Amino acid sequence: MSLISPAARDALQGWLDHEKSLNGASENTISAYAADVSGFVSFMTSHHAAPQGLKALERIGVRDMRSWMASERARGVGARSLARSLSAVKSFYKWLANRQGFEPTAVLSTRSPKFQKKLPRPLAEDAATTMIETLGTQARDDWVAARDIAVATLLYGCGLRISEALGLCGSDYPLPDVLRIVGKGGKERIVPVLPAAKSAIETYVRCAPFPVEHDGPLFRGVRGGALSPRTVQKAMATARLQLGLPATATPHAMRHSFATHLLNAGGDLRAIQELLGHASLSTTQAYTAVDTARLMEVYDKAHPKA
Repeated sequence: MSLISPAARDALQGWLDHEKSLNGASENTISAYAADVSGFVSFMTSHHAAPQGLKALERIGVRDMRSWMASERARGVGARSLARSLSAVKSFYKWLANRQGFEPTAVLSTRSPKFQKKLPRPLAEDAATTMIETLGTQARDDWVAARDIAVATLLYGCGLRISEALGLCGSDYPLPDVLRIVGKGGKERIVPVLPAAKSAIETYVRCAPFPVEHDGPLFRGVRGGALSPRTVQKAMATARLQLGLPATATPHAMRHSFATHLLNAGGDLRAIQELLGHASLSTTQAYTAVDTARLMEVYDKAHPKA
């Protein structure tokens, strides 16, 4: 933030605090926001060869926005990343304009670059099951194998994010019939726990050399600390190479598979949205890789006027 004026730095921090406390943004999101907006303000400082205080930021025009976007693309920033940065800048400007009382039209009217959204790629049902089984054969220690199976079963059987699964504590054990999960943005949801998931965790706890502590992590690494997402990712990477699966067969793909397989079995999109903890139904549609014909089939069966 060295190229940012004190006033702009204070405003940025105020907005970040607002996003964190009132909107429940995660630490990763806050870090990304800070980098995106500080990069934007730093560019404007160099572009105008003058510190960009609040009044200067209010005067940012259409040409300035075009120059910034052209500069970002020239240094190799992709359309998706630029769209994310622009979204952060717009959010900051909305907050700043509300506080300072100016019209942020030039910034808010800037069009986001077009990019093709990447649809998540779920595993086939047999591949998801085989992935879990393979995780149980590649670890040197039985308890590590049981741990990896338990984590993967939670991802696939309950649709948890890897951070949510690894965020379980000893106080969550033994797992109840339903879990209360706090996901992105502090959004809370209720997730049913399958008997297979309960059984996998029971097996892991029996094998693990570490006791279950009420305030400690449920899933532990080989040295007793909290299990890291990277360890799970590496285990799945090894398994997918062994099985000849594509690079998209990641821990998060197990969550995609949970949603897709539920929908294929006749599950309701709105119910699946609740299980995944999505704020928007359109996000759920993308996760489930649903084609138009399948959506219309669900619509025809569910709509009262159909």
